[in-house]
Amino acid sequence: MANTDVKDLLNAGVHFGHLTRKWNPNMAPYIYMERNGIHIINLYKTAAKVDEAAEAMKKIAASGRKILFVATKKQAKDIVSTKAAEAKMPYITERWPGGMLTNFVTIRKAVKKMAAIDRMKKDGTFETLSKKEKLQVSRLRAKLEKNLGSITEMTRLPGALFVVDIKREHIAIKEAQKLKIPIFAMVDTNSDPRDVDYVIPSNDDASKSIDKILSIVTSAVSEGLTNRQSEKDAENKGQEAAPAAPAAEAAAPVVEAAPAKEGDAPAEA
Repeated sequence: MANTDVKDLLNAGVHFGHLTRKWNPNMAPYIYMERNGIHIINLYKTAAKVDEAAEAMKKIAASGRKILFVATKKQAKDIVSTKAAEAKMPYITERWPGGMLTNFVTIRKAVKKMAAIDRMKKDGTFETLSKKEKLQVSRLRAKLEKNLGSITEMTRLPGALFVVDIKREHIAIKEAQKLKIPIFAMVDTNSDPRDVDYVIPSNDDASKSIDKILSIVTSAVSEGLTNRQSEKDAENKGQEAAPAAPAAEAAAPVVEAAPAKEGDAPAEA
């Protein structure tokens, strides 16, 4: 994985922070300067941090765990849903369902309900319902799809969370902290980086900035998945290539005990 180019971050506007009066003092280590009342983020630190985060996310993906991407703000929704889908990872881009992580069993029940409706449509049961019942079921299915559509394949808690705008997604952050799930996030100058395990100091408002950071981390995730598949293929090939032990060799030869001679001492019990 190549190191992130600071010029690319600059061109994407990753360095633009918030107004100085809105800053969080804990972001001071990541701020380069102030210009026209706006804080400018140190892109050298951003480049180092995004590479560190990408490497960690790559390892999580290679281990077979899912990374849940969370972004419900308008300018991030489409980018996150597209990038996460390309990396074959779940995402939440509508309202965060309370208890998504801390009450995961209930969320799974809702996902199963959605799957049950799909089965009804396939086996013809749906057609036996009245017009009113069909409408109710269809509305329920659409609501579940909107809120939970991308997490239908997530059968267990994610291995990590990636968040755009930790102030907006504070409920998701709190739930992940409670369950000790690692948090990766784009953190702007108005947010507290202490809430995040892997801080990526960056502009979390501009679509170009969000797109750039997401491109880097999802590329690393895809690389991790590719590595995992390659290891599986190599392992399967190795098992197929290993010759089976011949039956004659597999069975240990039976050696009969020689008859005792006259005068030999009897064997001890």
